[in-house]
Amino acid sequence: MRFGILIVGDEILGGRRQDRHLPHAIEALARHRRRLWWVRVVGDDPALLTRQLREIRAGGDACFSFGGIGATPDDLTRQCVAAAYEVALVRHPQALAEIEAQYGAEAWPNRVLMADLPQGARLIPNPVNRVPGFSIGQLHCLPGFPHMAWPMMEWVLDTEYANLAPDLPSHASVVVLDVAESTLVPWMNAFVQRHPDLKLFSLPRTIPDGVREIELGVAGEASAAHAALREIKQMLDSAGHRYREPT
Repeated sequence: MRFGILIVGDEILGGRRQDRHLPHAIEALARHRRRLWWVRVVGDDPALLTRQLREIRAGGDACFSFGGIGATPDDLTRQCVAAAYEVALVRHPQALAEIEAQYGAEAWPNRVLMADLPQGARLIPNPVNRVPGFSIGQLHCLPGFPHMAWPMMEWVLDTEYANLAPDLPSHASVVVLDVAESTLVPWMNAFVQRHPDLKLFSLPRTIPDGVREIELGVAGEASAAHAALREIKQMLDSAGHRYREPT
């Protein structure tokens, strides 16, 4: 099971709001020993959003969607999910009961629209104002408000994915000093051929005094990653390159 996130809203793409869900999703998944595999950001365009949701459904990954499940005309996620999953948008009685319990008579005529969900949807409880999110298949639709969405995401992870085997890789690296990245490319190509189950990474940067640094390392199963790091250090020693441990 791979995890991705979908962030919905013109306000993100237009710069009127800064996304906060991506860094939080990475941290939340890491606490559950899971990694984030992909992220998509889509504006409030129903045809484009529906197409993205169809692709996500076909891919079979678990996805947390943030935003667009409100009752205003620019909130399109509920309708587009129904279209992508080829089901009707119907009033969910339990969602309606939650909204009415929170708002009473003020739930009508507008707030109750948030109880119109894709047929077959499962509710995600909202601890802030009781207006639920929903799941269908492996898609989990949450509000755009972080203070609501983040505990709801945690609830889904605890409820639906608690027994998944972890897939968060271990990282092992060194910082190579004052070496051109291109110098190491032949060795890198040979390394990835020898270690197909590991992911090699090379992250160059220039520090303020002008010295070049490369964080060179691997991600993968812990024992294999640390064995590969020893191989990296042996290569650097043989070539006479200086390196240090990352801070």
